[in-house]
Amino acid sequence: MFIQTTLAATAALALSACASSMSAPAPMMYSQASLPAAVQVPAGHRVAMETVGVGQITYECRAKKDAMGHEWVFVGPDAKLMDRMGKQVGTYYGPPATWESMDGSKLTATQLAVAPAAAGSIPLQLVKANPAMGMGAMHGVSYIQRVATQGGVAPVMPCDGSQMGSRQIVNYQADYIFWKAA
Repeated sequence: MFIQTTLAATAALALSACASSMSAPAPMMYSQASLPAAVQVPAGHRVAMETVGVGQITYECRAKKDAMGHEWVFVGPDAKLMDRMGKQVGTYYGPPATWESMDGSKLTATQLAVAPAAAGSIPLQLVKANPAMGMGAMHGVSYIQRVATQGGVAPVMPCDGSQMGSRQIVNYQADYIFWKAA
């Protein structure tokens, strides 16, 4: 009797462990419904991968091109791309803006549109992917959206002749949603 009870308890425990691992929250699939039309992906595409980019953007103090004065100019990003569970799946760096998967596949892209984000955050963005280099997660990606941005805007400190050439690094975070043709 003791052995049967122990076996039954062990089986129940094993089944409950399986059930709890099966009921773990699934990653969210990103919805475009609340995004401005300019940064929505055209119909006929599906989400291939969702990542959270966490990193920094570098700005440099330079002379304005068309006017007197100086301004902070975007130099490039350096971020880790994490999946929704917090595991690093790639990197984002530039120039040129490059998204690279841990499997070695990578791509660059051309900006199509931007839309305002919350105050103090870099804009939302839609880019058209260039053909990927290497086979892997980036192969076949057609569009990338930058959404849910936090931080990353140019420094508020003055940029004048005495600051020429100096660089400032600003922290940021954004969701990068990768799309493939359906």
